[in-house]
Amino acid sequence: MTKSFRVGIGSLVLVALVSVGAVCLAGPTITVGRNVAAGERVSVGAIDHSGWDALLKKYVDERGNVDYTKWKATAADQKALDDYILQLSAASFLANSTQEEKLAFWINAYNAVTVKGILREYPTTSIRNHTAKLYGYNIWKDLQLLVGGKAYSLEGIEHEVLRKMGEPRIHFAIVCASIGCPRLLNEAYTTEKVDDQLTLNAQAFFADPTKFKADPRSGTIQISPILSWFASDFGEDAAAQMKTIAPYVPTAAQGLAKSGRARLSYLDYDWGLNDRSKAGGSGKRK
Repeated sequence: MTKSFRVGIGSLVLVALVSVGAVCLAGPTITVGRNVAAGERVSVGAIDHSGWDALLKKYVDERGNVDYTKWKATAADQKALDDYILQLSAASFLANSTQEEKLAFWINAYNAVTVKGILREYPTTSIRNHTAKLYGYNIWKDLQLLVGGKAYSLEGIEHEVLRKMGEPRIHFAIVCASIGCPRLLNEAYTTEKVDDQLTLNAQAFFADPTKFKADPRSGTIQISPILSWFASDFGEDAAAQMKTIAPYVPTAAQGLAKSGRARLSYLDYDWGLNDRSKAGGSGKRK
């Protein structure tokens, strides 16, 4: 074998390895929903969320924990979730679609697809078991919902759709199946109730001592790192961010939050699954 031939073979092997690596980095895409022809789409306000509402009432408790064990074991209700997701694919966003219609739709879509993703993997202890960073499946990137002929990942729904709507309370409504997340509301968000529902879940979030603690005497507030990760959605600096959340924190802490003088620190985040059968948490922290 000549030297030039050996070099040629080596180059081909290198190219092949790089190509394989590129494929692995991409991760396997899993698509839910369906392609709906333009003529068959309906206004986003006409999407029926009652099927999702019934499933939430059946499997989610008041704390937002999900009975994944029973849901996974019930084929009819797995199909009911699939049928609801198929409905989401038919949504059309018109010039006169309201903020409330879009908020209710996309919050429900994010939460329903997340539950679908967890049920695919269950039993599991954390969504972080399915968020590969270097290669392989990442549920936030590779699980994608078809809506109006376009694929939306969970990251896309959160960052490219919901966050751009200018409503910071979405961070207390969309749920990544973790104990550190806000509770999964055990009813569907609806156009008529979404403003009240967002306020309700924001209040529940800050009433949870694992997500918010305030000591007016020492002037300190400890808060979920969600307020650090998405700080710009709440205001340009810490003082502005605290004033944004002040209406939703417990009454005794509202004055401190509004003052703009609180010393702020962040609590640990529990990535344990919001699993009703293991409601105590996993101890997995960030």
